[in-house]
Amino acid sequence: MKRIALFLVTNIAIMLVLGVALQLLGVERILDEQGSSLDLRALLIFSAVFGMGGSFVSLAMSKWMAKRATGAQVIEQPSTEVEKWLVNTVSAQAKVAGIGMPEVAIFDSPAPNAFATGARKDAALVAVSTGLLRGMKRDEVEAVLGHEISHVANGDMVTLALVQGVVNTFVIFLSRVVGYVVDRVVFKTERGHGPAFFITSILAQIVIGFLASLIVFWFSRYREFRADAGGARLAGSDKMIAALERLKSGAEPELPEQMAAFGISGKKTGGFAHLFSTHPSLDDRIAALRGARA
Repeated sequence: MKRIALFLVTNIAIMLVLGVALQLLGVERILDEQGSSLDLRALLIFSAVFGMGGSFVSLAMSKWMAKRATGAQVIEQPSTEVEKWLVNTVSAQAKVAGIGMPEVAIFDSPAPNAFATGARKDAALVAVSTGLLRGMKRDEVEAVLGHEISHVANGDMVTLALVQGVVNTFVIFLSRVVGYVVDRVVFKTERGHGPAFFITSILAQIVIGFLASLIVFWFSRYREFRADAGGARLAGSDKMIAALERLKSGAEPELPEQMAAFGISGKKTGGFAHLFSTHPSLDDRIAALRGARA
C-alpha cells in the first residue's frame, strides 16, 4: 500500500510540473490553428517535455523516492562499529573517486543488495541491505561500496536519465505521428482527432516503446561492467570478484521495481529475456574482471 501511494504521489507531482512547463512554453495542442495539420514543432516540444521532463523530475526525486521505497535509514551519527566502518569506507572511496561525501544508509532486506542514486555526484545516496552486511565479508562489502561509488563518479544516474529521456521523447513523438497518419489516411478524419488517433497512438507507443527499451536496457548492462571495473580499482580486483561470487550464492534481489536498475545485481535471466535485463549475468561480470586483470 505504501509503494502504491508513493507511486501515485510521485506521478501526480510529475504531471503537475510538466503541465505547468507546457503552459509556459505555450504548447496547448499539437494540431495547427485550423485543426487539420500536425504541428511538428509543438509535438516535439510536447514529446520532449514529457519524455525528458519525466525522466529528470524522477531523477531529482530519486533520493527521496529511494528512501521511502526501501525504508533506508541514513546514518546521521554512527552508533555501532559496523556503521562507523561503513561511513569511513565510503568517505575514503569518495575522496579517491573525486566526489562529495554521499549519504550512507542501511535498508532492511534479507537479500544481499546495495544501490546508489542521486541527481548530483556531490549529493548522492549509497545504501546497503542488512542481508549484504550479514552475508558478506568486510572485503566483499568494501568492493560493493566501490561499485556503487563508481556509479556515482561515472554519473550513471544522470546518463541513464538522459538516455531514458531521449528514448521517451522519440517514442511519444513517433507514436503521435503514426496515430495522425492512420487517423487522416485510413479513417479520413479531416479536422481534430478521431478515435483512431488515440487508439493507434497508444498501440504505437506500446510497440515502439517495447523496441526502444532495448537501448535503455543495453546501457544499463554496460554501466554495470564500468562500475565493476571502478569497484576493482577502488577496492581491488580480487575483492570485487569475490563479492560477485558471493552474490551468485545469495537470494534473489528484492528492490522495488523502480529501483531494480540501481541494485548491485539483477534477477537471473537467460535467452531472449536477457535483452530486457538491467544487469549482465554475474558470470559475465566476473569473466570481464578476470579478463581485465589478465
